[in-house]
Amino acid sequence: MPREFPIGLTPPDWLVRNLRAQRAPVNRAAVARAAVAMSLPLAVGLAAGRPAYGALAAMGALSGVIGDTADAYRLRILNIAVPQLLGAVGVTLGSLAFGHGWIAVAVLTGIALVSGMISTIGAVSSVSGLLLLLNAVVGAGLPMPGDWWLAPLLMTGGGLLVLLLALLSWPLRSGVPERTAVADAYRAVAGLLDACGSDTETYDTARHAATQALNQSYDVILARRSRYHSRSRDLTRLLAQLNAVIPVIEAAPAAHLSGTPLPPGIPQALRHLADAVDTGYSGPIGLRLPLPLTETGRAVDQALRHAADVVTEPDVDPTGILDHLGHPGALRTRAALATRNVLLSAASWRYGLRLALCIGLAQVLVSTVAVPRSYWVALTITFVLKPDFGSVFSRALLRALGTVAGLVVAAAVLSQVPRGWWDVLVLFLLAPLIPAVTPRGYGHQTAAITPVILLLSDVLNREGTALLLPRLVDSLIGCAIALVAGYLLWPESWHTRVGDRLADAVADTARYVECAFGGGAQGTDPAPRARMRRRLYRDLSAIRTEFQRALTEPPPTGRRAAAWWPLVVAVERIVDATTAARVRVKQGAAPPSAAEVSQVILQLRELAEGVREADTLIAVRTDLTGPPGSVLEPLRQEVAAARAIASPH
Repeated sequence: MPREFPIGLTPPDWLVRNLRAQRAPVNRAAVARAAVAMSLPLAVGLAAGRPAYGALAAMGALSGVIGDTADAYRLRILNIAVPQLLGAVGVTLGSLAFGHGWIAVAVLTGIALVSGMISTIGAVSSVSGLLLLLNAVVGAGLPMPGDWWLAPLLMTGGGLLVLLLALLSWPLRSGVPERTAVADAYRAVAGLLDACGSDTETYDTARHAATQALNQSYDVILARRSRYHSRSRDLTRLLAQLNAVIPVIEAAPAAHLSGTPLPPGIPQALRHLADAVDTGYSGPIGLRLPLPLTETGRAVDQALRHAADVVTEPDVDPTGILDHLGHPGALRTRAALATRNVLLSAASWRYGLRLALCIGLAQVLVSTVAVPRSYWVALTITFVLKPDFGSVFSRALLRALGTVAGLVVAAAVLSQVPRGWWDVLVLFLLAPLIPAVTPRGYGHQTAAITPVILLLSDVLNREGTALLLPRLVDSLIGCAIALVAGYLLWPESWHTRVGDRLADAVADTARYVECAFGGGAQGTDPAPRARMRRRLYRDLSAIRTEFQRALTEPPPTGRRAAAWWPLVVAVERIVDATTAARVRVKQGAAPPSAAEVSQVILQLRELAEGVREADTLIAVRTDLTGPPGSVLEPLRQEVAAARAIASPH
């Protein structure tokens, strides 16, 4: 029988959330690539009598392993190659500043500012900014062997080796990741249909999973320019299949609000379609759907039959498909927009200045105080203070704990394993742990990366176990600087980051209601509604993730996030109720009057302003009234519930 903690020793909820490992599947291919890509350069270096060169190439491979997260092959090129180029720039600038005292401080501070600012653009730029600063710190903290150009060449070559291994199966599996992403979206929506009519928590969880799967599949399919889609028959067909599942998602809220679970054959039919998408099958599919007896049943039935028609259609006309849910613009246009946003965004400047301040303080500290191998201080800050990687407090805590665990492994390796060819075997065994445990949490990733970096550093400097204690001290100093200068000294709270975004989502919900039931062409054209709904759920998914990060911080931040969490869920339900009402109108229910619609829109806009201006939630009574049989009755109830949420005393 498990022992319970005494009341006084029970760990706080925020600490438990930080230490809890996340469940995630192991990417076996990435594990194999990590083992080969990191041990092979070191083996070649030892065979050539240049182990330091092999260690540098293995460090570059480590950067490639960290960025090896994409499914689609073309995305892998961006995720690995682009960051490697900026990493080469970083190590070049850092190595040129090595040993130059205050010049090195100025160079790393400036690079940190740029790194923090470009990290706000997107996923690829975030990893690029990380490697730019990370390699600059390593270059400025370690003497690089050979000429100035050799270190960036070796490190870039190691990263490109990971890319080469990742692309080996492209000729055999071209298009498979895209089909898998669309099929997974279908299966997630089938899980949503399974949850219809069940308890609210189960349905909310299933809806969130479906939203994430849909967002991921659109990111994979729409990652390339629209001009390419029109030339690719397979990609056009996949995009049409992905668009075809949208009516099923729109019908799900109406089915859930009916309170009656759907027959098991309905979600099973969608899983049957998912298998067809996964295999590329385009023959006839005999769907055994029950006879629909209600308006929501008819909506689900029609949506499923439409999806079946699209899935089994071998040739798809690309005209209009890209415009249904939007498509990526030209690369030049997106680059110009991203540059403008970075230079004019207060958030990008704020993140960049935070990172620059912390790196500058770290470099000043190690320049004035004797700290052995002092680059580890700035290295710790680089990982902890990445603004888009989650809570700074949580990452500092997990970094410290992960470093301790990693140092235990490193101590065993450095004290018991002879240097030389045994290092190749150890690296072959340790490197696969990085992609294997990274999805489980930042602390696990730190514990896996720490012994690998220390082993490669030892190949370069031959310090052995003497570097273990300084590494721990350096990590703790870096965590302390990140917590004080990058966290406590900045007045912005989680409400500033999340409360404004939640207010924007509520305002967008008001516009969605207006688009769904307003007059004019916008009220009859389904494409603007579909685009607005997908953008709303994507924004709400990001807000939900941000709130979950805030819950891992200690009071008062975590307590405030817990108080506001019900409102996040309430806004998601308002969007669901709006979609369900629109589906019922499409199936023949009487449309709401203009007065009813205006009343709901007014309440939502007032709620948005209240969220934007309030520090704590305050209950507000509503006077929403209307015909009891109106399609907007469930929506009025959800809006009233959102307005009635109050903060704890």
